Amino acid sequence: MSRSELDALARRWMTFWQGADLVDFTALHTPDFVDHAAAGRPSTREGFRDGVAALYRAFPDFHARIEDLVIDEAAAKVVVRWSATGRHAAPFMGVAATGLTLDFRGLEMLHCRDGRIAARWGEWDGESLLDQLRA
Repeated sequence: MSRSELDALARRWMTFWQGADLVDFTALHTPDFVDHAAAGRPSTREGFRDGVAALYRAFPDFHARIEDLVIDEAAAKVVVRWSATGRHAAPFMGVAATGLTLDFRGLEMLHCRDGRIAARWGEWDGESLLDQLRA
């Protein structure tokens, strides 16, 4: 994939993080997609989708912004540093809904193939979220 195709795919991928819309989810991820997150859920496309749906239930107005985008065209990988906000409206990480608007920060590395995401490695600042939930 070209640099511009990788850029466009990563930006399109980030749009599905804008408020509980999973319409493009299947189109964006290869059937053999692998999620390399340490989230305790299946590493499959369906497991990742379930995790995203759980996030949407807890934060229905979740809105992410791209802070930085780094592209390695030769490896077909994109790294996204992002920030987000969302109002805590349902249980999350074992904490009942607080109504608080939380700040999120994280990194995603996406391996792309044939115009879709084939693998994802993602990390976010869970400790900061717990601190905000306890406040």
